[in-house]
Parts: sequence; structure tokens; C-alpha cells
Amino acid sequence: MVQGVPVNLTGKVAVVYGAGTIGGAIAGAFAEAGAEVHLAARTEAALKAKAEELGVGYAVVDALDEQSVDRHAAAFERIDISVNVISDNDVQGTPIHEMSVDDYLSPVVTNVRSKFLTARAAARHMVRQGSGVILFFGGTSDGSVHRRWQLGGLVTAFDAVQAMCRQLAEELGPHGVRAVTLQTGGIPESIPAGIRDQVEPDIVGQTALGRAATLEDVGRAAVFVASDWGRTITGTQVNVTCGAVLN
Repeated sequence: MVQGVPVNLTGKVAVVYGAGTIGGAIAGAFAEAGAEVHLAARTEAALKAKAEELGVGYAVVDALDEQSVDRHAAAFERIDISVNVISDNDVQGTPIHEMSVDDYLSPVVTNVRSKFLTARAAARHMVRQGSGVILFFGGTSDGSVHRRWQLGGLVTAFDAVQAMCRQLAEELGPHGVRAVTLQTGGIPESIPAGIRDQVEPDIVGQTALGRAATLEDVGRAAVFVASDWGRTITGTQVNVTCGAVLN
């Protein structure tokens, strides 16, 4: 360990949008690392249950609604870490030539709108503070995924968000603010039980390590990137694909 610079988030205020499996894993890892964590999501019952399980704060927030996001963020004195892992609202399994425009654009609009709104809200705090980390999850994917699955607009959405990440990094960097994406090849634990048996072998089969990333892996990677140990990383993707994508 480097003396005086532990891998922790003590004293940091983190907002995690999305209280599902991945959001919960990141929030839990942040809390273990010493951060003051606040979960934000639309469905109060599930949100409250997850927050109580993790021992963190929570608020009902619609990450697609400008006023809801801005009102929630304005209540904080500071925000040091902002993570958006809300549902992608993607439609899969339909050939693109048979897909409706609304189904194709659903994950694109959801990702771009929500991540813009939450990043903007956090950035207003971070620019004033002179520090902060905006963290996304998804990233540009394995190039062969299009041959194996009919993903609709999901990869288009991920590519658009990565372009946003780069722009945020460029514009906010002079203010001490970083923007980073955790690049995933798929997290089997986050896949609905009904289709996990079908999808998990494909995810694992694409990796160089012969295993897929776990929720614990994602949480640890998020802590590293958000901590001072990750302070040189911005405008890029941190690869947590277990070698499914070789950069």
C-alpha cells in the first residue's frame, strides 16, 4: 500500500442512480469503502428495501425527469461521485429490419437522456468543488456481439454514452472532474433468471479468463476508479470484461 493514500472513499458523498443488482453492488462497495452513499430510483418499495439492506440513504428520483434529478441534486451540499446504472429499457431479440423505431430508440433515449441529466446535475457541484467523478456502466462492446445476438439499439446507446463520457472528460477535466465508464462484457448475476442459463455460457465463452465478472468485481472496480488511486483515469473505459474485449 502506498503510505497515506489508501484505496477508500472516506469522506466522499456518492449518489447511485438505479437500485437493481448492479446499482446495489456498487452502492454496497462504496459504503464498505467509507463513502456516504445515497441510492436514487423510481420504484420506492424496491429502493427502500435495497437501501435498508445496505444501510445507505435513498430518495425516489426519476432519472429521466429533469426537474426530479435537479431537485434531488440541489439538496446536497456536495456530490463527489455520481453513478448512473438505471435500466436500459432495451428491446432485444427482434431483427432490426422488423423492429419499430420506438423499440430501437428506447435504450438510446433512455441512456443519453438519463446520463446527461445526472451527469449535468453532479457536474454543477463538482465544478464548484474542483473535484469529482462521474461514472457510467456499459461501454462499447465486443465487436462480435452483433453476430450472436439481436440487441436492437443497445450497443448504439452504449456508443453514444461513451462519446458523452469523452466530452465530459474534456470539458470538466480542467475543473478536476473525471468521467469514466466501466466496460462490461455482461454480468450473469444481473440477468433475469428466465434467460440466464441461455446467456451466461455465451458471456463466459467469450472471455480470455474462462469466467465472467461478478457483481463483487464490478463493485471493487468502481471503488478503485472513484478513489484517488484512479485519479489518472478519465475519458475512457475501464475494462472489466475478463478478456472478452481485448483493447
